[in-house]
Amino acid sequence: MTPATASKTDALLAEVDQYSAHNYHPLPVVLERGEGVWVWDVDGKRYMDMLSGYSALNQGHRHPAIVAAAKAQLDALTLTSRAFHNDQMGPFLKELCEATGFERALPMNTGAEAVETAIKMIRKWGYEVKGVAPGQAEIIVCENNFHGRTTTIVGFSTEEQYKDGFGPFTPGFKVIPYGDAKALEAAITKNTVGFLFEPLQGEGGVVVPPEGFIKRARELCTQHKVALMADEIQTGLGRTGRLFCCDWESVRPDVLIVGKALGGGLYPVSAAIADEEFMGVFRPGDHGSTFGGNPLGAAIGRASLRVVLDEKLSERSAELGAWFMQKLREIDSPHVQEVRGKGLMIGVVIKDSSGPARPFCEALDEKGVLAKETHHQVIRFAPPLTITQEELEFALEQATEVLSA
Repeated sequence: MTPATASKTDALLAEVDQYSAHNYHPLPVVLERGEGVWVWDVDGKRYMDMLSGYSALNQGHRHPAIVAAAKAQLDALTLTSRAFHNDQMGPFLKELCEATGFERALPMNTGAEAVETAIKMIRKWGYEVKGVAPGQAEIIVCENNFHGRTTTIVGFSTEEQYKDGFGPFTPGFKVIPYGDAKALEAAITKNTVGFLFEPLQGEGGVVVPPEGFIKRARELCTQHKVALMADEIQTGLGRTGRLFCCDWESVRPDVLIVGKALGGGLYPVSAAIADEEFMGVFRPGDHGSTFGGNPLGAAIGRASLRVVLDEKLSERSAELGAWFMQKLREIDSPHVQEVRGKGLMIGVVIKDSSGPARPFCEALDEKGVLAKETHHQVIRFAPPLTITQEELEFALEQATEVLSA
């Protein structure tokens, strides 16, 4: 690296350091271009993206079909607000409902907005349909959860940093250990309206619940007239080797929350999806979003969904994920405690005695592989689902060198 190119990187890093709030601790890489599973920094160095924008890039960087849909829509109409109809939202919601098997969808922008939408919907359903006394509705959530960053959502997080200094928080949430069906059963009362959970915890460290937990949660929710609310923002749209992670146990939630990859890495698109029993509680003025369902986002969402289905990305994730996870487990490493995950959502847990995971991510960065630590001790490997086995072999070679050192 020449001094000139080094100064370009340094200058850009210094600029961010000066003008940005210090609410992230990214790796010191400044990216300027991406294609497929590869990205390039301002110095021209190529890296393999093994994070995929926290699963927002399941289809890879700048997928041609999604980019083409975006460009075509940019030349037509980008925003109407929900004060008027547009010709893209209806087809988008129809295709989304047909793909997921639900009757209605409410489009939003970010994943956190979709979670907030689901919370509002299920509380209102609890009062109007289930008959819970006003102001008494409870939603059960899990320890180690990550559902977003709004004040309501961080209020029921068990990560103290997410809450520190941001209270007071919204009441009405009850926390149980993740994957504990008996604790779920014990927590349900006449005021319980919903159980909000991730079928696999991504930010929490790629934590897989015990086999049968999701199915038992479905049974308990049905028995007690509680809405099963699956946050599939990270795990959905093929990431775990099924279209949705709940499909591993053949479970249909009452509310399906999607985002990230629904925007194909181009634009924030999310949705809360449910049947009329739940969605019917909304009336004009109850809830909304200026940008939710905008024609640009809807056109991108349609193309993003088509790519996942047409290119069979769920099947690719299942096949390549199983191969990659097995190869990672075969690495003779003094640092690795375990390798866990589903599909191409894989966590390599670093032993406490070897220190945190970040230095391993920094070492991978030097070797041209971008991965990011989560929950201090876990290296997350979650590449675009368009990745080939040959490309995964490159990542495996670098991971083997780093983890064996």
